[in-house]
Amino acid sequence: MGREGGRNGRGLLWSERAAAIVGGILVLALAVAAVIGAVRLFGGDDEDGSGLGNAPGHERPPDARNGSLDVLVLGSDSRAGDNARWGRDTGSARSDVMMLVHLHAGERGATVVSLPRDTLVERPACDRPDGGTEPAASRVMINSAYAVGGPDCAVATVEELTDLRVDHFLAVDFSGFAELVDALGGIDVTVERPVSDPNSHLDLAAGPQTLEGEQALALVRTRGSVAGGSDLGRIQLQQAFLTALVAQLHSEDLLADPARALRLADAADEALTTDDGLDSPRELARLGRGLASVGPEDLDLLTLPVVPAPEAPGRLVPLSERSAELWRALAADEPVPASATQGSAAEGIEVGDVIRPRP
Repeated sequence: MGREGGRNGRGLLWSERAAAIVGGILVLALAVAAVIGAVRLFGGDDEDGSGLGNAPGHERPPDARNGSLDVLVLGSDSRAGDNARWGRDTGSARSDVMMLVHLHAGERGATVVSLPRDTLVERPACDRPDGGTEPAASRVMINSAYAVGGPDCAVATVEELTDLRVDHFLAVDFSGFAELVDALGGIDVTVERPVSDPNSHLDLAAGPQTLEGEQALALVRTRGSVAGGSDLGRIQLQQAFLTALVAQLHSEDLLADPARALRLADAADEALTTDDGLDSPRELARLGRGLASVGPEDLDLLTLPVVPAPEAPGRLVPLSERSAELWRALAADEPVPASATQGSAAEGIEVGDVIRPRP
């Protein structure tokens, strides 16, 4: 797709495009959210990109070879270029949203695990964009991996954390997320109670409405209006938005309106960054089949089990035994048991009903 991997698919016949869009490949990610939707074979110019997850000294986990797929969705908080209207450009971008989307084999739905950005993890040595090497580091925020070494470093860090092999990544920034929502025609939701947050420029009245791109972005970025500003609360709000989007896409037949689907695909060409592995029509079709049957009832939305870091106020650390239980289940392509998230700080966060899919 447009930046890291991709290919020029503009000469493809509509029927060939449809094979990869059916029901689904659109993973919208932003600095605070990721959602599933629909994309065609990715267009854009070919670019040379490093191998997925390459990092000095990092040994990639073996492929489970059980028919499942693990896709890391990254949301960049870059303020460069078109993103400048959301804040000052600091010269780097962190992945303020990280979600591992596990697509179960046999079209059995998806498990989505949000990785809180403030989680302290072990980061392997990574190649920097300037050609140097960033040394390995202990107890650093998980979102720093993207800042120092881009998607490869983020993938390597997540693989070190989970011992799962990441098959693909998709990333998008602020403006790309808003453009994708607008290309979809907005997201239909019911707002259960008024939501206002001046910091994210959000002001929503209660009732049914269609969220346009910048409104949707503001909603999934807001922290001040939920759970006392907690990032774990914001993750719950993002997951509610994801459910609404999946419900809308599952109820619509995008292929019945080819012009609309192509507008969405063109927006995705510009907005999404992917690994070079998604250059393959076969792999795109595989990903599309995995997503095509996913409805809101087929999503298991989880947050990495964490607790506050005792030595670092405002930071989190994984619950080691619970996390291991979570990753073992996904490695075996099995449902995650409820016990895997017990005792997590995320369990005590209640944001209340803010939005739900519009009936």
